[in-house]
Amino acid sequence: MNMAYDTVLIRFGELTLKGKNRGEFISQLKRNLKRILKDYPSLVYISKHDRIFIELKGVDGFLLEEKIKTVFGISSFSLTKKCPNDLDEMAKTALALVKDKADKSFKIQAHRSDKRFPFVSDQINRFIAANILKNTSLMVDVKNPDILIRVEVREDYCYISDNKISGAQGFPVGSSSKALLLLSGGIDSPVAGYLGLKRGLHLECIHFESQPYTSPAALIKVFDLIKQLTVYQERIKLHIVPFAQMQRLINDNVTESYRITIMRRMMMRISMAVAINNNCEGLINGESIGQVASQTLQSLKVIGAVVNLPIIRPLITYDKQEIINLAKDIITYDISCRPYPDCCTVFTPKNPIVKPTIRKAEYYERFDYHETLQECIENIKTQVFTFDSE
Repeated sequence: MNMAYDTVLIRFGELTLKGKNRGEFISQLKRNLKRILKDYPSLVYISKHDRIFIELKGVDGFLLEEKIKTVFGISSFSLTKKCPNDLDEMAKTALALVKDKADKSFKIQAHRSDKRFPFVSDQINRFIAANILKNTSLMVDVKNPDILIRVEVREDYCYISDNKISGAQGFPVGSSSKALLLLSGGIDSPVAGYLGLKRGLHLECIHFESQPYTSPAALIKVFDLIKQLTVYQERIKLHIVPFAQMQRLINDNVTESYRITIMRRMMMRISMAVAINNNCEGLINGESIGQVASQTLQSLKVIGAVVNLPIIRPLITYDKQEIINLAKDIITYDISCRPYPDCCTVFTPKNPIVKPTIRKAEYYERFDYHETLQECIENIKTQVFTFDSE
């Protein structure tokens, strides 16, 4: 166990831009940290207007690093050593952090948050540096040091670190509205959900399944994708829509080129009803301009015309490789690549229309679909997945 550190110092990102409601965002961030670190009940959390401090109470800070990296709303964090606001104590603490290191150079970077402290930052830098130079073989390098020692003087204590770890950025999950993610099982939609979470949204998910045309394994794939997203949001509700009957009806009544357009319009209608019933303020999907025929601007306009909720498209300007890279980062890529097609893939026409119009879409929707649409909604099955669920 590494006992050099006794506190984790959490720095905020965009939260610093918030005004009167900053306290609410910080409180949500602290709740999210407590959730992800719940296996360490001895930790103590102290929140300030610009920082959260986690007192380790004997826990090895390195055990927490990967977990903290998954919490949105954090710009960066450092494993630190706390000491009294006294120059001699600061110098002693900084020396203890670096004296056994094999590095060759260092730099001191002091920040005096407490302006009542009688020494300015430059004086702090020089005093601590002099003690390290005297007691080690390290040399000062202000431009490209091997070790950057950060000294943060607060109103109660000083926090000293030799590390700075990048956080997940964004806003704390749950600090914004609730939205419904259209989760297909492909590569794109889980990444779109992840980016929605990064903006502080609380997610519920909807999936359209078409057994017997799709394999039960396709639904298991969706379950596993949601479980991976529970790393970022502990509890996620999934609404499973039985969609096969609607797809048969579309195939029987709509010309082939417009089937995918009409199918997606039906999906949007159902999704809007589910969103409203579950107090979701918008829909999220993984659409990216031009990636497939149904994602041209003309198609997006025609498909989105049937709903009056905001449609959030986090991937709208991403290319496929960017999406794949993100999917790999969040460990959903291999799950999405399992060879079990979803309902959209199974019923994809050979020559879908790329420039549909609302007038023609409405023309092809003259068949009686309302009863089947209502049955889809009434027969939805809902499951809840949590971070600890098997």
